[in-house]
Amino acid sequence: MATSAVTTANFDAEVLKSSTPVLVDFWAEWCGPCRMVGPVVEEMAKEYDGKALVGKVNVDLNNEISAKYGIRNIPTILFLKNGEIVDKQVGAVQKSVLADKLDKLI
Repeated sequence: MATSAVTTANFDAEVLKSSTPVLVDFWAEWCGPCRMVGPVVEEMAKEYDGKALVGKVNVDLNNEISAKYGIRNIPTILFLKNGEIVDKQVGAVQKSVLADKLDKLI
């Protein structure tokens, strides 16, 4: 499964009401580090299919969600469980760092 496109309109239903842990990547097309993290997030979406929701929020198109969660630097990856933020990663990191954080929630 590919990453879910998360928007202001579907954030509550997709992310906050998810029955599985969630990784949400806040990104933008013009962001260099975001382009480095993007393929890693896509890989994780396939690997965690059925175990976790992996989504992406384009900050340029979804200002309300970005503002609500205080996203000031991108990429920022939020980890949520039961609708609550339980972990956060700012900046580009290796896949193993993201996988470790998500594995703790499963």
